[in-house]
Amino acid sequence: MTLYWTPINHYSRRQMMDRMMQHADWDSEPASEVIFPVDVKAEGDNYLISALLPGVQADDLDIQVINETVTIRGELKVEHNEKDTYLLRECPNGKFSRVLHLPTPLDPNGAEAHMDNGILTLHVAKAETARPKTIKVNAASN
Repeated sequence: MTLYWTPINHYSRRQMMDRMMQHADWDSEPASEVIFPVDVKAEGDNYLISALLPGVQADDLDIQVINETVTIRGELKVEHNEKDTYLLRECPNGKFSRVLHLPTPLDPNGAEAHMDNGILTLHVAKAETARPKTIKVNAASN
């Protein structure tokens, strides 16, 4: 079952397929097709990433920062009684993965993550090499 929280009309069919292909296998089990909305904002020397993950517990998340890539993996554990007869069952369940490619190298040591009411907030610092430098120009002496 696929649950898209992001309005489909904002994406072309190719973009949607690309987003779905970002879901990788995790521990040899196929990732769920849950696509969760993410906002990425540049704030000076940092990126602020916000993701809506209702029902996901902080302990069920794994976040990795490597080079320019942030990977958010997790598991949504929804208890279902197999004896129940569902007329409609749209609630996602299982493991998921999302890979974000940012435009500059990142400093994994400067990353902080917080989970509050189903909203993941991740602050990731740009690597020192990616930060703008101010260079002082010395006047030539005659």
